[in-house]
Amino acid sequence: MAVMEISVVPIGTDSPSISRYVAECVAIVKEKGLRYEVTSMGTNVEGDLRDLLSAAEQMHELPFKRGAQRVVTSIKIDDRRDKRLSIRGKKEAVEKRL
Repeated sequence: MAVMEISVVPIGTDSPSISRYVAECVAIVKEKGLRYEVTSMGTNVEGDLRDLLSAAEQMHELPFKRGAQRVVTSIKIDDRRDKRLSIRGKKEAVEKRL
C-alpha cells in the first residue's frame, strides 16, 4: 500500500478558480474506490501503486479534456514495503510526537 499526494493545476483556463477541476479529479479517485483526503493544497490518496499511478494519469488528463492548454501536476509517493501505510496512520505517527 502506498500513499500519494497529488496536485493538478490547469493553466490557461477562462477563470483563476480551479475548484471545479479539483472536484472532477477527486471524482476519478472516488470512482476507483481509493481512500482519499482533500487538503487545501492537494489530495492525498492511498492504495496499490499501480492504482495510484493510473488515477494520477487520468487526473492529469482531465483538464486537457476540459479545454486547458497546459497542466502542471505535482506528485509525491510514499511507498513503504516493510509495513502497511495509510493516510491516517501517517498523521497519527506525527501527532503522537507532538
